[in-house]
Amino acid sequence: MNQNILPILKKLISFRSVTPKGADAIEYVAQFLSELGFTCETKSFGAGEEVVTNLYAILGDTTPNICFAGHLDVVLPMNEDLWSSDPFKMTIQDEIVYGRGAVDMKGAIACYLSAVAAFLKENRKPKGSISFLLTTDEEGEAKHGTKEMLEHIKNYTPKIDFCILGEPTTKHRIGDTIKIGRRGSINFTLKVSGIQGHVAYPEKSVNPIPIMMRMLKDLSDKKFDSGSKYFQKSNLEITSIDTGNPLSNVIPESVSAKFNIRFNDKYTANDLSSEVIQIISRHAEDYDLKYSSSSAAFIQKYSPRMQEFAKIVQELCEITPDIETGGGTSDARFIHSYTKVVEFGLNCEPAHKINEHTTISDLQALHNVYYNCLVKFLE
Repeated sequence: MNQNILPILKKLISFRSVTPKGADAIEYVAQFLSELGFTCETKSFGAGEEVVTNLYAILGDTTPNICFAGHLDVVLPMNEDLWSSDPFKMTIQDEIVYGRGAVDMKGAIACYLSAVAAFLKENRKPKGSISFLLTTDEEGEAKHGTKEMLEHIKNYTPKIDFCILGEPTTKHRIGDTIKIGRRGSINFTLKVSGIQGHVAYPEKSVNPIPIMMRMLKDLSDKKFDSGSKYFQKSNLEITSIDTGNPLSNVIPESVSAKFNIRFNDKYTANDLSSEVIQIISRHAEDYDLKYSSSSAAFIQKYSPRMQEFAKIVQELCEITPDIETGGGTSDARFIHSYTKVVEFGLNCEPAHKINEHTTISDLQALHNVYYNCLVKFLE
C-alpha cells in the first residue's frame, strides 16, 4: 500500500467543500504540488455566493502534457445523524474507507497526488509535463469551474495532450469500465392549467391532473431509440409532480411536473424538445413548457493513447474494461473540446449516498493505474 494515499485522502475529506466552497481544499493541493516543483495558478470566477476557486498546476514545459482533472467539491451529506461517523472525518473500518467524497471524487484526487509524488521520486526529469486541472463546482451549475478554466488556459504551453478524469466509473469491480463519452441531458418543466373549484361540483371546474397524467404516460411510454455501440438507449425519467394543493376537497388550478431525458448521439436537445412538444400537444393547448440542456451527447474517437490507457487498466486490474458512455454528466463534456479525455475511477454505487465509502484495495489499484500511466507516457 502506498503510504501517501490515506493521509492525503484524510486531509481532503476534512475540508467541508460543499459546492461551490473549497478554496481551502484547493490551497492544500496547491501547496502539496508546489512542494513537488509544480507551478500553481489559483483562479476564481463568478461573484458573491457563486465564486468558484480553481487550480491549474504544471510541472515541465515539454510535450506530452498529461493532465489529471477533477473536482474537490462534494454534495451535502444530508442527514448527518444517519451517518455511522462524521462525514467530514475519514473513518476506516474493516478495510473500508468512509467519508463524503471518498468516491466522488476526493479518493481519485488522493490517488493522483500519491501517484505523481511516487513517480517524481523515481523520475526527477520526466519526458514531458504533468498538470492538474481542479475545480470546486462540478456538483453544481458548473458555470465557473472547468469550463471557464479551460478557456483561461487555452493558450498556455505546453497544451494538454491527454487528460485523465477520475470520476467514479467502476460498476462492480475496479477496472471494469472506462468512459470516452457521455450522454446528453435535458431538463423539462411542464405546467398544465385548469379551473379551480370544489370537488363536489366537478362540472364547474377543469381538473388539470388527469390531463397531466395522460401526457406523462405517453412521455414515459415513448421509445426514443435502442442505443448504439457506445451508448445506452435514450431515457426519460419523471422527477416531480406537484399541485401545491394541501386540501382534499379542492380541484387545483394547475399542476406542474419535471422530467429529464438522458440522450445519446442520435439526438440533439432541439430534436427531443420537438418530440416532447408533439406528445403533450395531443392532450391540451393550454400548457407551459420550459426546458434547458446542460450538456450534449458526445463520443470521442478511441485513440491509440486511450487504447494504451485501457491496456494498463486491463493488465493491472486483471479485467477487460468496457469502453462506454453511461452515467450522468461530468466535466468531460467541456474537456473533450480541448483534448482527449478518459474517465476512470472508483465504484460509482456509493457516490452521493449516506456512508459514502471505498476500499483500501481499490484506492491502491487506482494509484497503480495512474502511476503506470505516467511511466508509460512520460518515461
